[in-house]
Amino acid sequence: MQMMRKLAPTEIAAAEIGGMTIHSFLGEQRNSGKPRTIKPGDLKLEKEWRLVEYLLIDEMSMVGLNLLAKLNRIICSAKHAEPEVPFGGVNVIFFGDYLQYRPVYDAPLHTNFSLPSKKKSGKLPTEKEIQQRVARSLILQINCVAPILVFRNEVRTQLNNKAAIHKAVEMGQTLMVCVAQDTCKGKSIEDPTLIKKLLELSDSKTEHLPGLLPLVPGMSVILTQNVAIELGLINGMNGIFRQLVYERDSVSTEVLSETFPSNTQYIRKPSYALVEIVKSKIECNLEQLQTNLVPIPLMEQTFRIDIGDVLPKDKRPKSNRKAILSIKRRALPLVPAYCITTHKSQGQTLNNVVIDLKLPNENDDITAIYVPLSRVKRLTDLVILRYFDYKVLLIKPSKSQLAEIERLDKLYSETQKRFSEWF
Repeated sequence: MQMMRKLAPTEIAAAEIGGMTIHSFLGEQRNSGKPRTIKPGDLKLEKEWRLVEYLLIDEMSMVGLNLLAKLNRIICSAKHAEPEVPFGGVNVIFFGDYLQYRPVYDAPLHTNFSLPSKKKSGKLPTEKEIQQRVARSLILQINCVAPILVFRNEVRTQLNNKAAIHKAVEMGQTLMVCVAQDTCKGKSIEDPTLIKKLLELSDSKTEHLPGLLPLVPGMSVILTQNVAIELGLINGMNGIFRQLVYERDSVSTEVLSETFPSNTQYIRKPSYALVEIVKSKIECNLEQLQTNLVPIPLMEQTFRIDIGDVLPKDKRPKSNRKAILSIKRRALPLVPAYCITTHKSQGQTLNNVVIDLKLPNENDDITAIYVPLSRVKRLTDLVILRYFDYKVLLIKPSKSQLAEIERLDKLYSETQKRFSEWF
């Protein structure tokens, strides 16, 4: 794919992803003291970058600020872009983490220049140090978290689980998973197979209370229930999970799902979650809590399930009649916000977003394309995840939609003429 390049700082890492080393792609020798000369109008350079729109860089811990600054200068020159446009407008995506080995003879990407320097005060920075600061400013611009919009709840859950696991590794913490409390007719469910199947159900089938909720301090979450409408704690509200309060004796490392790492801590009796919600309408700080920190309690919902759909054949009722169970679930009304469905995104304006335009086979509704594409204010704030059939952009509104749009346009024109003094 000429639109995308996969790069890594070392030969081994590059081979693992089927890419090139950054130095090779820049046309330089790793240990050479001679940097590549960049001249305006370099046709060879322009040809190398003409079709490139996406740049994937693996093993970010070993990428240095000087190397990144050099990459930025070359791309800007090749793309004829203004210096203030990061990487000449090319979409750069980093993979890896900062807990591995740092670059040799270079400053790591996470270098904090706001910390006191050991250098003598009053001494002017070198050209190398200036370029490092430039590269650091680039990292601060592009290092943002963008939610992925998908069509299926199952896909959303899978991606959120993977992102939460990665977040825990990145933070050097043990993943916590809150376990929902399910009862039937007021009694605890004892069948281990049924318990496991209920916990694995998509929250779209359990009144939006997840069976297994992965949590890592600092991760973005979404409220799935109206906790307190008058306080702005409503379904769909975004926040940042900060802390889980739970009964200490309810922690278990017994594996409940193969999805999560073996050292995962399963919390069976959570009390509440402390979530930072900037847009809440709580006008004063809650006692002993920091600003915008809100306790989110457990909530209850009841859902119905045909156990014939969840139990293995040898445990299903022998009768052909449906065996419907009414399950009461008590759980935290939260889900990770790394990935959300397009349906859930409607009505939201997002700062950045990654969208997938490869539609489910049976979907030919214009809303499936229009909703995700219209979640941002600028096209530069969205990234399309993969190749898609151009025909999806040609899907037209239905006849009834077009008729209603035309009716409203006509009504607007008539209103404008009738009350011209107000327009």
